[in-house]
Amino acid sequence: MRKSLLSLVLIAGLFLPIGASKAQDTNTVTATCKDGTAFTGTKRSGACRGHGGVQSWGTAATTTGLAATPPAPTASPSPRTAPSPGGGAGQVWVNTASKVYHCPGTRWYGKTKQGSYMSEAEAKAQGARPDHGKACTS
Repeated sequence: MRKSLLSLVLIAGLFLPIGASKAQDTNTVTATCKDGTAFTGTKRSGACRGHGGVQSWGTAATTTGLAATPPAPTASPSPRTAPSPGGGAGQVWVNTASKVYHCPGTRWYGKTKQGSYMSEAEAKAQGARPDHGKACTS
């Protein structure tokens, strides 16, 4: 009986936090990416992936139900910053190595090693094809 009770307490301890609420356990990490975008998450791992890396880390704040304020962008970006995600309205990202263009909101939009933003019509005129055969506009 005693061993069973001890086993039950140990198993419950794995699933139930003791003495700490969830609001106290979650920390918010903020960062400014090298392309000027803001990152907010619970851990540093993977921060600013696809945005050129981390330019500067913000302060970690304990969440209490209020959203953390992202750091303000710098007044003048450095000359070596990557293109910002989103080339603007009607712009696609063309991977110049593979001649494939990616639509806004898709996985590889603005994230391939080589590429540039342009209109979908311009991309087609240069011989690029849509990713997975799906054009952005119908």
